[in-house]
Amino acid sequence: MRALQQRSESGVEQDYRVAQDNGMSLSEAIESVRRKTNGRIVSAETKVSGGRETHHIKVLTKDGKVKTHKVKGRKRGSG
Repeated sequence: MRALQQRSESGVEQDYRVAQDNGMSLSEAIESVRRKTNGRIVSAETKVSGGRETHHIKVLTKDGKVKTHKVKGRKRGSG
């Protein structure tokens, strides 16, 4: 299971479980967040830390707020 994290209004990240064995690509993560939030994707980028991708996806909600979702991506490098 992969974890999809959403930062709530209080700044606390909430986990959603997403079935993926090899991690998500950026486009898969964008589509997953779009479906779950019904919001408009404002930006999306991938950061790599410790040999693992993390996709940072900003969504404009219907109430006009921008929320950042973090989705674990694929492993990188040897190992």
